[in-house]
Amino acid sequence: MKLYVNEISSAASRVRIALALKAVTVETQPVTILGAEAENRQADYLRVNPQGLVPALLTDNHELITQSLAIVEYLDECYPLPPLLPRDAEGRAFARSIALAIASEIHALVPPRVAARLSGEFGIDAPGVSAWNRHWIVEGLAAVEARLAARRTGAYVVGNAPTVADIFLFPQAINAARAGVDLSQWRNITEIVDRLRGLPAFADNAPAPRK
Repeated sequence: MKLYVNEISSAASRVRIALALKAVTVETQPVTILGAEAENRQADYLRVNPQGLVPALLTDNHELITQSLAIVEYLDECYPLPPLLPRDAEGRAFARSIALAIASEIHALVPPRVAARLSGEFGIDAPGVSAWNRHWIVEGLAAVEARLAARRTGAYVVGNAPTVADIFLFPQAINAARAGVDLSQWRNITEIVDRLRGLPAFADNAPAPRK
């Protein structure tokens, strides 16, 4: 398998964490995603992934899988241990709902391409873009915290082992802190993220800071 990835991408971080948890090694192909000459917007990469996004996984059967949640679930089906989804239907649905709340309702509003559009098309300055990012991060994580407060029963998001929900929460929380968001306002998120920091699969595969 071949993984197209970028070290600052929280979406790519999710897949790297899943691979580490399952002790699966794949070939990696770095793809730059910042700047006017970013490789993810060039023809060569667009032939690989027409969305121009990372991560993208080329399987051993030469099938391309895009979108981090689809990749993580594919890996979970191919390499069942340790499982990344709870055994019960309600637990699986809750884990997926947290992952999607992060991927669809937070991350989708704050990636580099959105920042570039805000500044280039609408003339919003850097402080304005930062304020935009913090708004959606805070609103989204506050909702995640409310769901955790209502349902969480174990050490992690769902129970006492990391699931896909933790895999999505951790990179988003790391980037939120870097954006100036105080995570301590959310007790459950803080406890979970602090515990995940102690797991090498998470700590070693967190999104890198932007240079």
